[in-house]
Amino acid sequence: MSLEAMDAIALAEEKARQIKNAAVQDAKKAIQSAQETGKNAVAAADARAEEEIHDLMKKADEKAKEDAAVLASNTRNRKAAMKARADRKMDEAVNRVMERIVSG
Repeated sequence: MSLEAMDAIALAEEKARQIKNAAVQDAKKAIQSAQETGKNAVAAADARAEEEIHDLMKKADEKAKEDAAVLASNTRNRKAAMKARADRKMDEAVNRVMERIVSG
């Protein structure tokens, strides 16, 4: 085998090693980039989830306040109705007692 052929083979082998090394480096960079992209996507999803939780908690709190206000209003109305009925019954009872005392 001639010296030129051996030099050509050596150059081809060196070029193949360089291409392989460059491919390995490119693959490592691609993996790192994909990992960073994945981490960023997870972080963004986590942030969106936190925001949604915050919004849902706020809506739930507002709904609970509204429900409590309605319940309080209903309770006040029922209390007033019960008091009016009790006052009426008290007046009736007083009148009956007075009639019995007067009638004797």
